[in-house]
Order: sequence, then structure tokens, then C-alpha cells
Amino acid sequence: MLVWHLRLQTFALAFLWGLAGSTFAQAPPTPPAPAPPAPAATSLNLTVLVVDVQALLQNSKAAKMVRGQIEQKRNEYTKEISHQEEALRTERDTLQKQQQQASISADALNQKGREFQQKVNDLERNVQGKRQALEKSNGEALSKIQEQMLKIIADIAKDRKANLVFQRADLVLFDQSFDVTDEVLQKLDELMPTLTVDFAVPTPPPAAPGPAATATQPAANAPAKQKKK
Repeated sequence: MLVWHLRLQTFALAFLWGLAGSTFAQAPPTPPAPAPPAPAATSLNLTVLVVDVQALLQNSKAAKMVRGQIEQKRNEYTKEISHQEEALRTERDTLQKQQQQASISADALNQKGREFQQKVNDLERNVQGKRQALEKSNGEALSKIQEQMLKIIADIAKDRKANLVFQRADLVLFDQSFDVTDEVLQKLDELMPTLTVDFAVPTPPPAAPGPAATATQPAANAPAKQKKK
């Protein structure tokens, strides 16, 4: 599961103070008038909201639907890979018997061994490609849920004139009245009751380059050695 954190924004508030000016009169000096009281600092009115993002990604209808589809696709891939592994085990056992019984030549056995290893490498690449495709599909689906979630949180914050929105996992202690998770969840289920995962096509990573030709092999264009006279 992809953990997503809200980006929190803080708003700096500026305080203004008035400065009382003094004047000089031409009349005879008089006792100075008492200075006017300084204006009181503007009170800081904070409205804070708290959202449990992980609970929303766990309990919302869309998130549950995404998990079900991802799990179903993972099971399909697991069965497919298990069948391929069973076929490779059978082929491996056959090669071992042929080696023990010396029923085929060494060159033929080596060739079959190289072909078998290539199949094993291809299966490993296919497994990696399927895993990456599932991660990408799951991430894209969760991004859609998070996008809708942010819009809902922004609307609630605007209605309540909230200055700050915190993620619950980042707080140690807070007033439960600040928590709007249930309200966000209800709205999220109304606006996104279902979500179909757009599965990415598994693409195996490129195969590693094969080993370079050994130095014992003669070069194609190497000049022939001259015969000694």
C-alpha cells in the first residue's frame, strides 16, 4: 500500500501597529498630552481540521474496490507463474535423468542446459514485469482517490474557514472535535462509490547482455600463421 501524505500549508499573519506622530506648535509650550494607548494586537483565530488519510484509503468504497481488483489480478498472475514453474521443474528433472543415464551426448546436454537456463531467466523477467505492472496500476488508482479526497477536504476547509489541515498520523494529541475523517469518508463514498482499475500491460525488463566471446575462439578475420621454412 502506497502511503500518501497531505501537504500542509501554513498561513503567516501580519500584525500592524500604528505609530503616533508628534507636532510642534508656535504657541508657548504646554504640558504634553498623554500618549494614546497602543492598538491591541489582532487576535489570531485558528480553525484546525484533522484527517485520517490512512483510514480513508482503507475504508472508502473506492479503495476497497481497488484492493479487490488488485488481489484478483495478483491471483491470476500467481496461477500463471505457478504453471510455468511446474513446467520448468519437469524439464529440469528430465535433464538430470539424461545426465545421470548419459543418454545423450555432452554437447546436446549442454545445449539443453543453456536453453533451460534461458527459460528460467525469462520467467524471472516476466515475474518482475507483472509485479511492476501491478504496482503501477495500484498507484494510479490510489492517485485518483487521493485527488478526489483533496477536493473534498479543500471544500470542507473552505466552508469552515479552516487555517490548517493536519494528517492524523502526524499528531500526538488533539481535540477529537477537529477530526473530519467521517465527514470526508461519507462525501468520498457519495462522489466515488466505485472505481475500476486500469491495469497496465506487464512489460518484462530487457534481458541482460550475453557473455562476451571467449579469447580462445579464433577471430574471424585473424591472419593465418605463416609456415616455418
